[in-house]
Amino acid sequence: MTTTLERPVLPLVAQPGNYIGGHWENTEEASFDVVNPANGAVLAQLPKSSRKTAQRAIAAAAKAQKPWARVPLWDRAALCERLGAAIDAAQEDLARILSMEQGKPLAQAKGEVGKAADGFRMNAELVKYMTGETIPGETPGRHVFTRRFPRGVYAVITPWNFPVNIPTEYLAPAIATGNAVVWVPAPTTSLVAVAFMRVLAEAGLPQGLVNLVLGEGATVGDEIVANPGTQAIGFTGSAATGRRIAERGAGKPMMLELGGNGPLIVRHDADLNAAAEAAARGAFGNAGQICAATGRVLADSRIAAPLAEKIAAIAVKIHPGDPMHQGTTMGPLNNPGVARKTVEHVAEAIAQGATCLAGGKALPELGSEMFYAATVLSDVTPQMRIAREETFGPVVPVIALDGDEALLEVAKDTEYGLSAAIFSADIETALAMSGEICAGIVNINAATTYWEIHMPFGGGSGTSSGIGRIGGRHTLEAMTELRMVSIPLPNYG
Repeated sequence: MTTTLERPVLPLVAQPGNYIGGHWENTEEASFDVVNPANGAVLAQLPKSSRKTAQRAIAAAAKAQKPWARVPLWDRAALCERLGAAIDAAQEDLARILSMEQGKPLAQAKGEVGKAADGFRMNAELVKYMTGETIPGETPGRHVFTRRFPRGVYAVITPWNFPVNIPTEYLAPAIATGNAVVWVPAPTTSLVAVAFMRVLAEAGLPQGLVNLVLGEGATVGDEIVANPGTQAIGFTGSAATGRRIAERGAGKPMMLELGGNGPLIVRHDADLNAAAEAAARGAFGNAGQICAATGRVLADSRIAAPLAEKIAAIAVKIHPGDPMHQGTTMGPLNNPGVARKTVEHVAEAIAQGATCLAGGKALPELGSEMFYAATVLSDVTPQMRIAREETFGPVVPVIALDGDEALLEVAKDTEYGLSAAIFSADIETALAMSGEICAGIVNINAATTYWEIHMPFGGGSGTSSGIGRIGGRHTLEAMTELRMVSIPLPNYG
């Protein structure tokens, strides 16, 4: 059973854990702790599910999917509207659990929950306007057209950095288009997943349509990906796990939104105040735990030093602390793995010659080893690990380069291709540069993190940032199968 949280949020989490076929259950022998990263307190013990449990969830989803696919589209859209309204009604409680478990400040958690409600409403509207087409045929006497059908049972695996909104990016379009889902959330944010599932279930979700299975990705995540009972896969997470999923689920349609190391390019003619604000926003929001975060700032050498100083001036004004406290603008990192990597990347860069202009240290005095100061490094070189790997912490490495050609060369020298940004007063040149970068998103005079839920989001071809696009109609289309139908025309001729 889950342990007791503060009384106002207890009703949302007083459940055994797994939700399968419309019923809450915990038949597992093993369990795992959910920990508050701000103070190390155990928030709950949840079931560490087995492969057999995942298999039962797949069977429940398969049983629910066919009848749901036959429900009229307008009725499916109406359910999504109800789910959005239910999320809105539970916003305060969901946000408190999210903040305590994930670590982001409460105001940011409320914003995430609100965006999830928007996601359900958006899909309710967009699905109504998905159309097929009539295709002229060479053969006389036949009428040819296309229709869209649900793929079936979706295996959905979601991360801990946005544990309500990212699941919504898969669950809402899956429900709207007639699919069923088996959902495995990240263990470190499974408590808010239980609360979120409770909200959806009590809003009238048909039994078996969405099934929540808690546990380790290597066990239950692998089972739902590889099991022939699932027909398609949605995953957001690391590039390494994405590669494993692609192997285990080979042959199934996939949406894989993976990691990034977004370059923010600053030309010599850029507005440095705007560029600094964007770099800081992209690096320090959610403590840097964003796949489209400012991975590295590539600055023309003529303006690199003053730009770095401006970013540092913003960094020292960041207020890390307990995410539940008013005035906190940056919470802790979520888990020991990402905290350890952040410490290692910064320490190694400084040892190799980088200069620390702000931060550069853990802040255990704030309550746990998960706190890390907003950090700015100058004199970083493109070969350093912090410039090549995804740190996923609140760090801005600034690399000085001579001219546009060097800026583009280093921007393209990466395995990632999720997001990028270019700051310049010369829009024509910036637009030309955007065409040279292989990334799913290139923002001109905006942060690498600029995105809205109806826009396409995903990695560039041939990179380690994934395949497919999430966002708006793009996810709805990906979660449906295009089918050509031909029929004879009576009395032709």
